[in-house]
Amino acid sequence: MPPPGSNCNPSMCPNRDLNSPPFVYGMTLQPIEPPGQDFILMADSKPLPSLDWDPVAAEALLRDVFGVVVDEVIWKGTSASEKVCEWKEPEELKQLLDLELRSQGESKEQILERCQAVIRYSVKTCHPRFFNQLFSGLDPHALAGRIVTESLNTSQYTYEIAPVFVLMEEEVLKKLRALVGWSSGDGVFCPGGSISNMYAVNLARYQRFPDCKQKGLRALPPLALFTTKECHYSIKKGAAFLGLGTDSVRVVKADERGKMIPEDLERQISLAEAEGAVPFLVSATSGTTVLGAFDPLEAIADVCQRRGLWLHVDAAWGGSVLLSQTHRHLLDGIQRADSVAWNPHKLLTAGLQCSALLLRDTTNLLKRCHGSQASYLFQQDKFYDVALDTGDKVVQCGRRVDCLKLWLMWKAQGGQGLERRVNQAFALARYLAEEMKKREGFELVMEPEFVNVCFWFVPPSLRGKQESLDYSERLAKVAPVLKERMVKEGSMMIGYQPHGTRGNFFRLIVANPALTQADMDFLLNELERLGQDL
Repeated sequence: MPPPGSNCNPSMCPNRDLNSPPFVYGMTLQPIEPPGQDFILMADSKPLPSLDWDPVAAEALLRDVFGVVVDEVIWKGTSASEKVCEWKEPEELKQLLDLELRSQGESKEQILERCQAVIRYSVKTCHPRFFNQLFSGLDPHALAGRIVTESLNTSQYTYEIAPVFVLMEEEVLKKLRALVGWSSGDGVFCPGGSISNMYAVNLARYQRFPDCKQKGLRALPPLALFTTKECHYSIKKGAAFLGLGTDSVRVVKADERGKMIPEDLERQISLAEAEGAVPFLVSATSGTTVLGAFDPLEAIADVCQRRGLWLHVDAAWGGSVLLSQTHRHLLDGIQRADSVAWNPHKLLTAGLQCSALLLRDTTNLLKRCHGSQASYLFQQDKFYDVALDTGDKVVQCGRRVDCLKLWLMWKAQGGQGLERRVNQAFALARYLAEEMKKREGFELVMEPEFVNVCFWFVPPSLRGKQESLDYSERLAKVAPVLKERMVKEGSMMIGYQPHGTRGNFFRLIVANPALTQADMDFLLNELERLGQDL
């Protein structure tokens, strides 16, 4: 109970002498002159009605919206008997959604109809027949974390407004670093793996040339960074964004499976030096986007150690394999990296977005590189340890909370449960590949090493005609046709692309933890049905 004489509700403070001056934080406030007439009128007037917040109406709306989400997304959206998507052409979809924003508001009933329409015409990425991206599925505990995160609506930059999440983020990052093999280090959650990769490039540049933070590009010699053509496109985008230019990205040869060739890395470094450039970073990939390849990190780390180069590992896709005792050998050597990008929203199904940049550095490099000491946020005379204010580590100011969904899911599943999830994905990818070998009309691009299953569907009209001069050209037209058919029917979604000299082929991602062998059988049968007349 507050002390007698404090500013509190009289019903809550029976000992308070209402005739005594108010007591605030140890100070007795002296009476002041009576307020003017304008103030009295303002104080005596009735409070203005809230235009935006009626708690009863808000609760009713949210309960109804959550009901729609449970029915239409969580139940129907994950049901194999429902469509993955209900395809509409853009102009028709605009009319169905009634996208125009008007001056007058709408009723609760209309708002619920809006929510139902948005869900109806959206792609159900949680559907067991959605194989299109590197993310899929729905974890209920991660979703619960996302709901709590959005409801609290805080920014992860200072301890004073995000105390729970500042501590939680560090604990989650510590766990991820331990799986990489580091007992110490730093890190931050980023708005996607592309930004994690760009941060790594910026940090490597700053570590080598710290004057560039103040003086910019004029403080730099021509720089060179190295990766393969299999890398994520964010490496070239990052080079352009950071002012290095895409010409600074030197392409290292990859073998037939898409893995970097360390001997060519050595050659490219020497070539760059001979041309007057300064090598500063190598970006290896653990889990390439198309083929799912894992670069040989030990051999690449040897090169980086000899040459004094920063080693970044883009494990946005493949990082979650570290949880599997059976398959983590694919990332042998990752503990020798300087930085690692890892997206738990992909294979672990943490939900978009959940992207970690992990650093071996213990010298506060993130803050030294990106910090600007804004005095209105990062005051140094706060009443708590200001080291807990992590916002100056990043380029962003406002930063959403991305740790809770992963933390809550991990609490529910445990490391063992997440390991089973990873192992199950590998097992189903292997099952699918073996089943393809038993069926006419399916041709693997290569044996899958990861959960990317790349293949051609050869329709009846092309079977046995591999020697025809136009075979490759005609085969490349099959995947786009089948993609259109499956999407317009809503039966499933599988991505396709050309790759090097190879024409269009399907890249199917086995990541949804709800998948079964029956789903693998379905997609094979469905491709045969959709392509039987081609």
